[in-house]
Formats: sequence, C-alpha cells, structure tokens
Amino acid sequence: MSSQQQPTDEPVYDDRVYRSSMGVVSGVLLLALTAWLCGDAVVRGSGNSPWIALAVALCAVPLIVAFTIRPAVFANDDRMRVRNPFRIIELPWAAVDAVRAGYSAEVLAEGSKYQLWSVPVSLRERKKANRQQLRRSAQSRREPGDPGAGARSAAPSEPMRAGADRIVDELQAMAERGAERPGAQGGVRVRWSYEIIAPALAGALILIVLIALR
Repeated sequence: MSSQQQPTDEPVYDDRVYRSSMGVVSGVLLLALTAWLCGDAVVRGSGNSPWIALAVALCAVPLIVAFTIRPAVFANDDRMRVRNPFRIIELPWAAVDAVRAGYSAEVLAEGSKYQLWSVPVSLRERKKANRQQLRRSAQSRREPGDPGAGARSAAPSEPMRAGADRIVDELQAMAERGAERPGAQGGVRVRWSYEIIAPALAGALILIVLIALR
C-alpha cells in the first residue's frame, strides 16, 4: 500500500519536457503516408481490401504514435515521468540511483533499468563533440604570446557535449538536487499503456482473420 504524499510549502515548477523533434517529424510523415495508402485502398479497393486497409490502419497508427510522437521525458523538482512506447514510469528523485547515457539513455532506480526512448544517443554527434573539445583544449595550451590567445581565453569554457549527454547531465543534476525534498520521496510506479496496446493488438488480430478468409 502506497503512503499518501504530504503537502509541502516547497515550490514545484512546471515540467521540463524532453522529446525527439526528429521522431515527431518522422511520426507525422508516417501517419500521413498511412492515411494516404489506407484511405486510397478503402475508397478504390474491392472485396476485403477496404477492410484489410482499415485493419492495417488500426494496427499501424498506434504503433507509429507509440514509437515516434509519444515518447517523452517530463521532469520537475520532485520527480521524473518517462513516457515510453508501451509504458509510463514515474520516478521520484529519491528512488533514482543514476541517469546515464552509453549506447542509449537510461535511468537506474530500485535495481531496475528504464530506457529513455525520447533521448536518442548519437555516437556520431558524441565523437564530433569530443573532437571539438580536444581541439579547444589543445588551443588553450598554446603559448601566452600566441596572437589568438586573448580571443580564445574570452570564449566560453563549458565542455562540448552531445545533445543526449547534456540532457542526461541535466536530469542527473536534478536528481541529486531533488533527492532530499519531501515531495520527491516514494517508489517507482509503472503503468502499461493499454490505450496503445489494445487497438494495435485488435488491428493485428482482425488483419490475421481477414487474410485467412481471403
């Protein structure tokens, strides 16, 4: 039985939202393509073709939304909410052990690992950022008499980081700051997204039946 969260006087600000803009664009394009192809089959098809097209749309649309538009990470001072294709994971900061990015971005909590689908890791971008950081470090070690030394010393000194690594650093910093807040206590909660799973399964089953009856 979960304990009731006690109200606190500490301010909680609006969620920061992290999602892949490329994923959203891809999802919109795929949805438009699916609507065009299935709509054309419904209007022009004969026999079972319109029904097959509708079953394909019923199965494909939730999956497209699940893997492209839906994934997002919401974070505030008390907790992080991870919306993955088929699950929603709510993690109070006190339950978070670490947020890290290797080949994928993930959060470790209570002995489990949860992937952050909305924070894609680009190894190419990471290598590029590392090369730029090495180049900047080499330039900063030049002799003081170098004509460009003054201009370089005025440049910002923040380390170059890939986009996913910057996001992971922000989430890790929020977890460390918020772990002691009264509103950040509690355990991890996981909820399956049946609003995505149910129509996709229904469409797949209808499609199998229609193909078997052809």
